[in-house]
Amino acid sequence: METKSPHTGDLPREAALIVNVHSRRGEALFKDAKALLEQAGVRLTAAHAVREPDRLQETVRQAIAQGAPMVIVGGGDGSLSGTVDELVGKDCVFGVLPLGTANSFARTLGIPLDLEGAVAAIANGRRRRIDLGMIDRDYFVNAASLGLSPRIGETVPHRLKRYLGRAGYLLWAVKCSIGFRAFRLVLHDGVQERRLWSTEVRILNGPYHGGVELSDQADVDTGEIVIQAVVGRSHARLAWDWYAKFFRLRDRDAQTEEFRGQSFRIETLPPQRISIDGEVLAKTPVTVRIAPGAVDVAVP
Repeated sequence: METKSPHTGDLPREAALIVNVHSRRGEALFKDAKALLEQAGVRLTAAHAVREPDRLQETVRQAIAQGAPMVIVGGGDGSLSGTVDELVGKDCVFGVLPLGTANSFARTLGIPLDLEGAVAAIANGRRRRIDLGMIDRDYFVNAASLGLSPRIGETVPHRLKRYLGRAGYLLWAVKCSIGFRAFRLVLHDGVQERRLWSTEVRILNGPYHGGVELSDQADVDTGEIVIQAVVGRSHARLAWDWYAKFFRLRDRDAQTEEFRGQSFRIETLPPQRISIDGEVLAKTPVTVRIAPGAVDVAVP
């Protein structure tokens, strides 16, 4: 008789729902999500509309401590990344309601971006054990970046992001590129050191960043982290790289170099801020590594 692995198969029918109502669509969709989950047969042991993003992690921690077999987090990639640390090492499934601007993590997992589809994945889907990325001791779900992206993420007005979505990011990127300079990247994998000029470095646990598919090599169950550097000192090359990847042109990888492995030391001259799933939370130098099979997520 075949026995199921504890990390595959059916999803719990009970869960705590925690929604960041500060996210782009959170306030409007919290009540809808609650009703749809209950209609789909998921019994909610708790439902929290969190208005202060700083309280999300604490709310998730409490739900896990109270024995929730699944915690469903609604918000953008930053909300998901900021709460996933609480699930590492716990027998609790991570449910994802993509309510943000880019929703890169949901895209990676194949979770529908509409509320009904995301709820169906949680109610009728399966468990999938995935890797997480780590920057020093901080876990992240999808991608981190240094260079121009953190400058955009740190300064983009919330209203622009809320009402224009990805188009708002694009407009702000043009503004932020004025005065931005390339930097020296020093990358060490424990054996070999590489030095190169770069305008942007992406640290990928999945193929998407900013809602755009950037890498064919990165995924959440490879056991490796991917470092992708836009090489050279030219702003035009960086702009072309985003354009080519956004429209999936044949030569979309011409401006980048990729490095794959389990751990890297990243240094830059001058030091660069690091955006982790859209939130600027760290600064070089850092150690980046993969945390293999770190959490269970609900997928279609």
